[in-house]
Amino acid sequence: MGKKKLWIGVIISALWLSGCGYHLPPGDGQSEIEEGGQTAGTGETQETQENQETQDGTQEPAAYVGISSTVAELESGFSAVRFEGEDGLEAFLHQGGAESDREVLQFLTGTMLGSAEGLSFEGDAFGCSTISVENGEGGYYFGRNFDWNKCDAMMVASYPSDGYASFSTVNVDFIRQGAGLASHFLSDEMLTVAALYAPLDGMNEKGLCVSVNMIQDSDTIAQNTEKPDITTTTAIRLLLNRAADVDEAVELLRQYDFHASMGYMVHLAIADGTGRSAAVEYVNNEMNVIETPILTNFYLSEGEKNGIGTSQSHTRFEILEQTLEERPVMDSGQVRDALSSVSKGNFGEFESTEWSVVFDQSALTAEYYHREDYGSSYAFTLFDD
Repeated sequence: MGKKKLWIGVIISALWLSGCGYHLPPGDGQSEIEEGGQTAGTGETQETQENQETQDGTQEPAAYVGISSTVAELESGFSAVRFEGEDGLEAFLHQGGAESDREVLQFLTGTMLGSAEGLSFEGDAFGCSTISVENGEGGYYFGRNFDWNKCDAMMVASYPSDGYASFSTVNVDFIRQGAGLASHFLSDEMLTVAALYAPLDGMNEKGLCVSVNMIQDSDTIAQNTEKPDITTTTAIRLLLNRAADVDEAVELLRQYDFHASMGYMVHLAIADGTGRSAAVEYVNNEMNVIETPILTNFYLSEGEKNGIGTSQSHTRFEILEQTLEERPVMDSGQVRDALSSVSKGNFGEFESTEWSVVFDQSALTAEYYHREDYGSSYAFTLFDD
């Protein structure tokens, strides 16, 4: 317990900054699991395998493997884990939520993981792009790029006892950096529980997708209306656990005072299985909902803030907007290509696109591309057939 108490503080030091399948070539095909394979819904593990493109350029169909409660490193910088059981969200909300990541830490260490000492918070700005598009079969895809410095990403498949099952992605880089030489003391349980409260994007079993995107602005979000409180990442966990569509997501957010983690300005991209997609922004602590299939890193709200953000975020938006105009219906490979077209490698900056993910909101699958390697991917399915 001593080690547990010592290092859980390190885990949450990057709480708001946090992100199993076959390694396979790009594409949208799907197939039955190979004999002996398991899906994410089973909790079993299977070694990753690489499928290759055929000589005529077509791709092998995707296969899915499962993950367990043991964190599985799929390649350097990308891992996956499964959580099942009581995630504590109901208790967290019942006690009033949290105005800051420090308060989230206090809740976790007081109820689930024991006490913590020596807590420090670290963070930096990041850029992102999202797109919602029809798939031609009556369903929709949600694509997301997470742009940042090189980091460790983790996909979490969560099956809470009181909430919707979901995929989410966490940036766990600062967890291990903060732990330093003692990082081997961090148990999988600690990492997994912390990750539940630190998602940056995800999709739940109803097909609801959500992503947090940063806006470069000196303002922040700090609502104070006597409602219960939520932080950036606990808002995402709330929506993944409880919202089935955009309307429900917006109504849930209206029930809480939103507090942007680390004082950064952010907005949320939310899309559901009916094809509705919207941005949720806060201007002067007032919520605005803007219908849009694309979101990058500048304000879409009308008024004094409209357009504020990086010039590159406008460029990425325009590229995706043109792509969507030319191709209003896409397969998953074309969504991947759209994400690739706005990945950081195209702009010659020090940042990279640490992960790109294509969520299939009908099939409830996710295909991850790590560090702009769009020639291979990791595919996951939320449930067994």
